[in-house]
Amino acid sequence: MLTQEERIKKAHITMMKHPETALYSGVMMMGTTSVIDNKNVTAYTDGVNKRYGRAFLEEFCKLQTEVNGLVLHENLHISLRHMIHNRDLFEKDRSRANKAADYVVNDIIVNLKDKSLCKLPDGGLYDPQYHNLSMRQIFDLLEDDGGGGGGGGVGKGSGEPDGEGSGGYQFDEHDTSGEMNMDDLKEANERIDRALREGALLAGRLGVDIPREITEILKPVIDWRDALRDFVSASCKGKDEYTWRKFNRRWVANDIYLPTVENETIGEVIVAIDTSGSIGQDQINEFASELVSICEAVEPEAVRILWWDTKVHGQQVFTENYVNIGSMLKPLGGGGTTVSCVPEYINKHKLKAECVIVFTDGYVESNVKWDIDSPTLWMITENKDWEVPSGKKVVFNR
Repeated sequence: MLTQEERIKKAHITMMKHPETALYSGVMMMGTTSVIDNKNVTAYTDGVNKRYGRAFLEEFCKLQTEVNGLVLHENLHISLRHMIHNRDLFEKDRSRANKAADYVVNDIIVNLKDKSLCKLPDGGLYDPQYHNLSMRQIFDLLEDDGGGGGGGGVGKGSGEPDGEGSGGYQFDEHDTSGEMNMDDLKEANERIDRALREGALLAGRLGVDIPREITEILKPVIDWRDALRDFVSASCKGKDEYTWRKFNRRWVANDIYLPTVENETIGEVIVAIDTSGSIGQDQINEFASELVSICEAVEPEAVRILWWDTKVHGQQVFTENYVNIGSMLKPLGGGGTTVSCVPEYINKHKLKAECVIVFTDGYVESNVKWDIDSPTLWMITENKDWEVPSGKKVVFNR
């Protein structure tokens, strides 16, 4: 008979050697792994370290394949950085965030090609309707469904028996209450990224497919702040005009008389913000804060905010002093999403803009009509696969 510690170790060795799960080898070696003598603990991770309840392993993971499934489950949470990138969701609704995170990782486990490798212990949430969806997408769907959404065996608290589901236990808990500060989170994020990239090289050599969720997070990430700053700066260059009213002093000493350059005031920047419901106030505030610093440097004639969902519900115009933009924003709307209403509004009111910035979740109509000439930057918060009709796209990663 193996001890529970030995079973956990065996699970690590098995999956680190298996072509389908070797991808996660580096993540499995991160942090500390321990078995806890607390009958109320199933398993949990803080985003780096893993803890497993001895009583839960003994009662609900009698098969080694179930131990494998539990270990892979926790390490997938770490690989997908659920506790690092989605802390706002846990703060908003911990129970719903726990469920959303579990649906994501269990979908990967259930869809392993080698069905003999892992088995979800009783109580593991799985529903095929959430296949290939992100944690945030599932979180929103669970909200729409009133917290339901299929699957079973989810208990209450952090693994305490409650008589629900096939096992009466919540499958695991996701700990975001630790002492990690921003520097710790950044370091953990970088370590996970390096571990996954090394694992992806191994997976490539073994000729196995990498799950879509992992492929997405391994894509090179462009800092949205840099992209926004570069776009506005490039689009809003002042018009250089030469004047003979003053000579260029640099050349006068050499008896060479050249005109000086005057920089005309640049025009207006239009910012169209989606208020269909999936973009939170915190995201808008963060975006607005960065926009303020850019506008103070570039000094456009005006910044015009358009609030839209299926139509433009209103606008706010700021001139000269942009410091208080963030605190003065008053979102309007909250219905569906039809981004074609933005160019329609711009053309109807004959607005002239140096550039247009669209802040949206990316879940818009399929036949977008974007018939304006101004350079456009699309800031996408959710639907990263959406192909924009024109202009440049950048993913808003918090």
